Amino acid sequence: MPRRFIHSIPKHLSPRNHNLLLIFTRNPELGKCKTRLAAKIGEEAALDVYKFLLNHTVSFTKELAAEKHVFYSETIWENDIWDNSTYQKKLQEGPDLGSRMLNAFNEGFALGFEKIIIIGSDMYDLSQSDLENVFAQLDQHDYVVGPAEDGGYYLLGMNQLNEKVFQNKAWGQETVLSDTLDDLKQESVCLLPEKNDVDLYEDIKDIAVFKPFLTHITE
Repeated sequence: MPRRFIHSIPKHLSPRNHNLLLIFTRNPELGKCKTRLAAKIGEEAALDVYKFLLNHTVSFTKELAAEKHVFYSETIWENDIWDNSTYQKKLQEGPDLGSRMLNAFNEGFALGFEKIIIIGSDMYDLSQSDLENVFAQLDQHDYVVGPAEDGGYYLLGMNQLNEKVFQNKAWGQETVLSDTLDDLKQESVCLLPEKNDVDLYEDIKDIAVFKPFLTHITE
């Protein structure tokens, strides 16, 4: 007797909640995160800044009305700031950032989610209301893109999988945003306000909340 395959929405996925937030994060280990920032402020201070940003990301995502999957860069940590009852924990898979994001989106759509957003874990200027707005925009647009000041993007949302946006990109370079928008020029896209993620000393030196991490720095 042939085996029957029935596609159904997983039990954890409410009919009223087809939204998924993907959070890409690096394991917060000394010397392995925020290396460009560390070149100026030192590895320990850079790690402290990154831990602060991780906690901030938890603060504006934990109450969001969406399923939340955290994708670790190296190893899944069971007991950390990402509460197991709020966040599903997964490992990034793929040889480059594009393939890792594609795999995460592909898995989300295969699970039955209808609107998916991906963010990193190094955004200070991002809030729960920003993410709620993105999910709302995905009712009117197929894609939402948050341009970053460095020529990349800090957020990508879509309601259908488009593999092109993850392919043939010079990840980490200033051409990523323009190349991505070129892929989407025939599509319905909502562009968000430009924001800045935290990669360099210049990104945080004039922001008051980061001052305690920089007391040892002299201009």
